[in-house]
Amino acid sequence: VQLVESGGGMVQPGGSLRLSCAASGFTFGNYAMSWVRQAPGKGPEWVSVVSTAGRSTNYADSVKGRFTISRDNAQNSLYLQMNSLKPQDTALYYCARSASFRRPQEYDYRGQGTQVTVSS
Repeated sequence: VQLVESGGGMVQPGGSLRLSCAASGFTFGNYAMSWVRQAPGKGPEWVSVVSTAGRSTNYADSVKGRFTISRDNAQNSLYLQMNSLKPQDTALYYCARSASFRRPQEYDYRGQGTQVTVSS
């Protein structure tokens, strides 16, 4: 199993970024997928999950209305569109293979992460 994130960077407050995750080594469409983030000095925070077919999504309250998760099973890819970014969104963002849509915070694989920094 390999998960490789990209798309991070530095952005000003109010800006946008789109993260991508390329998956390989497993049948991508069989798994719910999540984004998880970890800020410096803090534990991991689950951000969002998408169901196997992409029809259902769920978000942490801290990002609801600002972030959108999506997937392309034909391309074995996961995405996170982040709008109206805030300094508190600064973190290392990981994609993760979740146990299920209803248990998104239980994951068995995650990537190395991509850094998102929101600062003026």
